[in-house]
Amino acid sequence: MTLALMAVGVLCLFVPWADRENPQVRATLVAVSLILTWHYLLWRITQTLPPFGLTADWLCGITFLGAEVLTGIGTTITWIMLSRISSRSGTATANMPWLAQTRPLVDVLICTYNEDRAILERTIIGAMAMSYPNSRVWVLDDGRRAWLSELCAQKGCRYLTRPDNSHAKAGNINHALRHLMQLPSPPDFIAVLDADFVPFRNFLSRTLSLFKDPTVGIVQTPQHFFNPDPIQSNLAISTVFPDEQRFFFDVIMASRDAWGLAFCCGTSSVIRFAALQEIGGFPTDSVTEDFLLTVRLRERGYKTIYLNEKLSVGLAPEGLNEYATQRTRWCLGLVQICRGRSGPLFLHNGLPLSFRIGLIETFLYWGVSFGVSLPLSAGSRSLFAVQYSPGSGRALGCGCAFRTHGVCAGGC
Repeated sequence: MTLALMAVGVLCLFVPWADRENPQVRATLVAVSLILTWHYLLWRITQTLPPFGLTADWLCGITFLGAEVLTGIGTTITWIMLSRISSRSGTATANMPWLAQTRPLVDVLICTYNEDRAILERTIIGAMAMSYPNSRVWVLDDGRRAWLSELCAQKGCRYLTRPDNSHAKAGNINHALRHLMQLPSPPDFIAVLDADFVPFRNFLSRTLSLFKDPTVGIVQTPQHFFNPDPIQSNLAISTVFPDEQRFFFDVIMASRDAWGLAFCCGTSSVIRFAALQEIGGFPTDSVTEDFLLTVRLRERGYKTIYLNEKLSVGLAPEGLNEYATQRTRWCLGLVQICRGRSGPLFLHNGLPLSFRIGLIETFLYWGVSFGVSLPLSAGSRSLFAVQYSPGSGRALGCGCAFRTHGVCAGGC
């Protein structure tokens, strides 16, 4: 315990002055964190268990120890991932001449169910104002609203609906993909936006330039908020406290990308159309269809990469209930993926070892860490995130679409 306290004291003095972009600094912090983690677990295993026996004390003790060991294993993988970080901004800039020469066709898909006119009009205007010259904007309306069709005609974008809401957001996009394939000029890429997410003018030009590499199937960008998330709002600290998604998008995703483990997060992503055709469109056998899309494309040799630039902004949910609902759906979706044919333990699905380890780490977080931490404190991850990166971000109300004002946008 004395050793651990001394190490924490040294870290408190050292970390504020450390350069997190320096590989040696990151490796040192990861090594110290791993030593402290397993020093604690060794102490738990050897010093804290009740005497062996079929008693309530022993059963409770071994159950909690098991949860902590599994959390420690997942945390160990996470710490190792955090030892590296990547930035693709330089590559995006270097590839701009290629993009100017090729100018591939992009269809921008805005998925909606029952959002207000003001929210949709803002998103449509932002999408139509993007500077990339060879794009079409489609509003995919699962609410089948006449006024939205008129708004699209007024703004000059295309409108598409379907007779039912099967498979929610994934089904909505797949219906659009079938329509796009029948057009005289099908797209080379599609961009996916939630109804409330407004892209910046350079969103397409920055993301598309990374598709010069033919093995890139998806380019994901971070998600940012207009408004405070529930924790910021409840504590009235939105001007001094980052939203809880910043640690994930600014740190975790950049580190996962360095290991080739970035994944699609739904909105604010661009996807290669031919790759989508190869796998039959968005998968519908998980409520987290965006994550599963990355897995299915990886099975075919296409990778997901992450461009850590603020290229769009959207709305945060308004309450902790929406926060918990979203996380629960993510947890369910990861369980569905891991127990399905694309899971890390199925040896014939074509996934590389590193990707299988990344899936196991994600499953351990949602299956163990999340299950233990959420009942204890809905805000604990926000307190953790503020130690790493200031900024703003986004949380969803459900796993397959966006919730705003307590209403689901995906027809769930």
